[in-house]
Amino acid sequence: MAELILTVGTRKGLFIGRKRGTSAWQFDDTPYFNAQAIYSVAIDTRGDSPRLLVGGDSSHFGPSVFHSDDLGRTWTEPPKAPVKFPKDTEASLERVWQLHPAAAEPDVVYAGTEPAALYKSRDRGETFELVRPLWEHPTRDKWVPGGGGEGLHTVLTDPRDPDAVTVAVSTAGVFRTLDGGKSWAPANNGVSAVFLPDPNPEFGQCVHKVARDAADPDRLYLQNHWGVFRSDDAGAHWTDIGEGLPSDFGFAAVAHPHRADTAYVFPINADMDRVPADHRCRVYRTADAGKSWEPLSAGLPTGDHYGTVLRDAMCSDGQDPAGIYFGNRNGEVYASADDGDSWRELASHLPDVLCVRAAAIG
Repeated sequence: MAELILTVGTRKGLFIGRKRGTSAWQFDDTPYFNAQAIYSVAIDTRGDSPRLLVGGDSSHFGPSVFHSDDLGRTWTEPPKAPVKFPKDTEASLERVWQLHPAAAEPDVVYAGTEPAALYKSRDRGETFELVRPLWEHPTRDKWVPGGGGEGLHTVLTDPRDPDAVTVAVSTAGVFRTLDGGKSWAPANNGVSAVFLPDPNPEFGQCVHKVARDAADPDRLYLQNHWGVFRSDDAGAHWTDIGEGLPSDFGFAAVAHPHRADTAYVFPINADMDRVPADHRCRVYRTADAGKSWEPLSAGLPTGDHYGTVLRDAMCSDGQDPAGIYFGNRNGEVYASADDGDSWRELASHLPDVLCVRAAAIG
């Protein structure tokens, strides 16, 4: 029987929940990486042995990447810093925003960092190498940090082609490579940048998250700093699909792991009012690729609510029906076992939830 594992990265450590069959969720007694901010987690289920990867940020020792081969019970930090900027870049690592096991290369893991850079590992996350062509992109000197810093926070790999990689940077927008990282091109046609003099620039958009459709790898969903968009050509062009949402501002975007045209967002009131839209705790789902949206709130708090969901604080567990999970800055974690139709609270009074990842093991 498969075990479900849920990792919750917070401002002060990593919390891990486990569930088998119809039993209740059980969280480990104490958090891992006590007092460290956990900005990124990956659950690598490729191959025979699952591996957990964590991007931790110690206020004393700085940021690093750790891994566990026993589902989080023990952890290893490589003897040398796994992610480090070469001296000639004159940059230093602020944090690891994203860890992404590649869809078509068994041992490859990508890391997205602040300052905005992409790193590639060929040994399942133990050592990483800077992807220099993106770091040296001719537009880089015009990238501007977003409110949370200049972070490369999204990495999408194509299950059909290991050379096709899509990344998103705050605030530079979406960039794509089709040659394994040798060259990169902006992919923001149609994505608005309402805060710039030119609202439709080639790059400079404050993209918050991008997700890939389960059935069509060329279909992408994008949550922007104002605007929800869809691409049907792997990011070459984007169409606004925000109509029907109470607000098209937000951070998270998640695609259903099996159902075509199905994605989830968590609307936020505004960039200057970063609380749930209308002060209501609701996930919104589309089942027709953004033509319409429906609120999902059964089991969620019904009164005024102020728990903001950050860009990596909502996820799926890959099951069908899908388990959908989200955590918020109130320290609450909610779960649905039926594609989002109904919810229950799994944890409360945690530190700020920064990222959530879940998977079925075994």
